[in-house]
Amino acid sequence: MQLKVIKADGSVEEYLHTKVIGTISNALGRIGQADICVAEQLAEVVTYFLYRRQKGRAVTSSEIFSIVKAVLAATSYEEAAVALSEHHFERKLKRSRIEVASIDIQELADAELLCKDGELDSRCRWDKSRIVNDLVTRHNVSQQTARMIASMVEEKIFSMGITLVPASLIKQLVLGDAAAVLQAQRQLQTV
Repeated sequence: MQLKVIKADGSVEEYLHTKVIGTISNALGRIGQADICVAEQLAEVVTYFLYRRQKGRAVTSSEIFSIVKAVLAATSYEEAAVALSEHHFERKLKRSRIEVASIDIQELADAELLCKDGELDSRCRWDKSRIVNDLVTRHNVSQQTARMIASMVEEKIFSMGITLVPASLIKQLVLGDAAAVLQAQRQLQTV
């Protein structure tokens, strides 16, 4: 029976062993000890533990995160566990600092509105699950594909270093990343 993961936004998806491998590999890479074989072995421990403990039920993403940190710390990769925690809190902090302005920037006058804090009527906190929900409900994109696109968009927003993002920019990023992902999926289907 496939283990289900309850994400922070309340959505549910299937447990992916490869995500755990990626998480551990990234943590090891952050401390200069990237080793895919070690990452695979540690991920096996995490997956085995989860399936034995949960017996096919659901687990939260934060529980998986805690188990990954515990496995790293218990296997002489304490620095990787610390690096993983720091990365997690850094992303949380970035998310908490970003706001989305309901504005469609078409020309310079629209862009100037972003500089005038008090004149923007509608602002909300950054939440990539809104992108996921929109792609799934309005455009019939699968949950897994929608999460991938939303994550790609979030990375671009983070790398820009801006804290007030116009909704029109998010829309353009979503469209661009969706086109790239859907094209890649089509190419994989024809191979």
